[in-house]
Amino acid sequence: MAKVVLPDNFAALTGGERELTTSAETYRDLVHELTSRWPALEEELAKSAVAIDGQIYQDAFIEAIEPDSEVFFMARIEGG
Repeated sequence: MAKVVLPDNFAALTGGERELTTSAETYRDLVHELTSRWPALEEELAKSAVAIDGQIYQDAFIEAIEPDSEVFFMARIEGG
């Protein structure tokens, strides 16, 4: 299971929910789960970077999510 923490700016799109636990094993599955639950998140997720256990990835990251990982979404970091 992975704990997912959404940034404050997603709260309006999720009815105020910012944390959830998921059994998704890949980032793609996680995005599908989030957008199935909150369709309005799709556009925001496309503009977000992701940190999994503190390591930042862009939204193309598809590797397996380790059990008990923490996944944080944040605004994409522009530039170098």
